[in-house]
Amino acid sequence: MTHGKTYNHGVAWEEGFGVTQGYSVNGTIYISGQFSHDMQGVFVGEGDIETQTRQTLENLDRVLAGFGVTRSNIAEMEVFLTNPQEHFEQCVSMYKEYVGDHRPAATLIGVSGLAFPHQLIEIRAVAHTN
Repeated sequence: MTHGKTYNHGVAWEEGFGVTQGYSVNGTIYISGQFSHDMQGVFVGEGDIETQTRQTLENLDRVLAGFGVTRSNIAEMEVFLTNPQEHFEQCVSMYKEYVGDHRPAATLIGVSGLAFPHQLIEIRAVAHTN
């Protein structure tokens, strides 16, 4: 039987959702949707897509680091974006800055809302350990 390794940020609300931030099994890391919260669990950047995106990507980096890998190990990203007509260009620019020369598969999905009322973006990913 294969056993997975998990990672959590350690914020109080994680326990209540019944999920882990990342789950690694057989060299693949499945990363739950990350959003804009600090390490105390406080939402960051209400109404500001740049602040929310940067914090979300920092949280994604934390999950990757928890498994001893970096963003160059990302194989796929899914970006969920409210109001994509307004935020698309800025979001794509920050995405390109984040991945640099690495080009994982990616999908951007426009949504009418996310889990929290002020949330503008959420990013989930799949990465590898080798």
